[in-house]
Amino acid sequence: MKVILLTDVSKVGRKGDLVDVAEGYGRNFLIPRKMAEEATREKLKDWEQRQKTKEVRARREEEAAWSSRALLQGKQVVLKVSAGERGKLFGSVTAAQVAERIQEKYGVPVDKKDVRLPSPVKELGSYPFSIKLHQGVEADMTLKVEDERVE
Repeated sequence: MKVILLTDVSKVGRKGDLVDVAEGYGRNFLIPRKMAEEATREKLKDWEQRQKTKEVRARREEEAAWSSRALLQGKQVVLKVSAGERGKLFGSVTAAQVAERIQEKYGVPVDKKDVRLPSPVKELGSYPFSIKLHQGVEADMTLKVEDERVE
């Protein structure tokens, strides 16, 4: 029996998947618990349309990620922070600060979870890092940490 999953079901599939399950499992377990709906002709047409829309959206997002990568690749982000006499920072530079600075300078929205700093930044200097823009699309950049008191 073919069903369209309405929720994620362990060992069966994810929400929105079209799966083939045993007749009894579908009729007695999945459908009554509103975890799936039977794949009738009309619902299959609707499901196919949603899949096409999802593919178009994913393609657009990937194209946007590649254009953002072209803009950001190899660029430098400068953060001015307060530091002590020997270049040690009071605290550390966070991924959120880097993401915010990229948004300000280049206009590319970046989630802090997608900023990949190799190690915690606790001293002045330059550090290479990468940003995940989309699945399989990353931009390599450089973070330059400067003392805010030095002009």
